[in-house]
Amino acid sequence: MAEQLYNAVFIGSIYALFALGFALVFSVLDILNLAHPTVFMLGAFIALFVIGTLGLPWFVALPIAVLVTGLFGIALDRVAFAPLRRRGAPALSSMISSLAVTLIVVRLVELRYGGDFITFPAGSVPAFVFRVGDATFEGIRLAIVVLSVVLMLILTYVLRRTQLGRDLRALAENPRAARLLGVDVDRAIAATFFVSSALGGLAGVLLAFAYNTLDSRMGVPLELRAFTVMVVGGMGSLPGAVIGAYVLGLGEVASLVYLPTELRDAFAFGLLFLVLVLRPTGLLGQKSPDRV
Repeated sequence: MAEQLYNAVFIGSIYALFALGFALVFSVLDILNLAHPTVFMLGAFIALFVIGTLGLPWFVALPIAVLVTGLFGIALDRVAFAPLRRRGAPALSSMISSLAVTLIVVRLVELRYGGDFITFPAGSVPAFVFRVGDATFEGIRLAIVVLSVVLMLILTYVLRRTQLGRDLRALAENPRAARLLGVDVDRAIAATFFVSSALGGLAGVLLAFAYNTLDSRMGVPLELRAFTVMVVGGMGSLPGAVIGAYVLGLGEVASLVYLPTELRDAFAFGLLFLVLVLRPTGLLGQKSPDRV
């Protein structure tokens, strides 16, 4: 039982990091960045390149992957979102634009690494276990859980206590009014995409380290889960996204224990449906535009 709970918290932590980045862009700009799963995948492959090609250790590859994916997020906004935003294009146009970027990036990665599963070079990823009674735990998963919680606390502090956080909340409330109040809107948007993509890339690296496997479409299954987490927690609510991630993680592990394996994805859809029926605004959803 302890091992299953441990696995649920680990899965929930990965979902939370991924969904936080997904929800951050939505909460500030009211758009769905459908390229976010590609950022997740890109983070893992950047780490693979740094370790496998450049020969650098994992603790160097990790921050490099986070930095590069964060910068990719800024570039993504400049290419896929900013031109449409300036023309006042509908949200659907932005979603299609982000999907186009996804197809391009995935294809480029497949040209370099192929479409099959890849592993890191032997011994390049830290692996250790510890025992508590009869239960055996993987140390890297515990480290991932701790790191995820710390990062979520830091993000909460930044959004609630810093000038950048106040700028983002003002932008989420009313972009025109924020600009009139002196908020550097372009800087705030760039920061939003940087943080969002950095979190997504970090989640990809951590999951690849934990399972020692990656492929060009590894982010696709998380897109449904991120959307489910956002709906369960409340669209645009970052604390709600974290709560929804752990609820989904616990539910998926429970479904694997007590139900056939094939019903794992059905649980995600069922949870989404149940929340939409019983509480359309989600656990922490609210009608106010101040969602950050």
